[in-house]
Amino acid sequence: MREPARSLTLHVNGVSVTVAAGTTVAAAILIAGATTRRSVTGEPRGPLCGMGICFECCATIDGASHRRSCQIVCAPGMDVRTL
Repeated sequence: MREPARSLTLHVNGVSVTVAAGTTVAAAILIAGATTRRSVTGEPRGPLCGMGICFECCATIDGASHRRSCQIVCAPGMDVRTL
């Protein structure tokens, strides 16, 4: 029986990020130093509530836009795009 992966690598805006298994995409975005959107005044924004209510963490994940990244667990090779 194989032991489950302890870490995995995904891509945030083209940058490889290695995270622990079970990490949310929102956390991977923060680890990558990325932001998820810009405010109406141009300020960078990122995950806020961490439980899917505020929608500040929305990103395009594997081609699907407007996904709440705080609700999705990272998978190996996942492609995450912000902004």
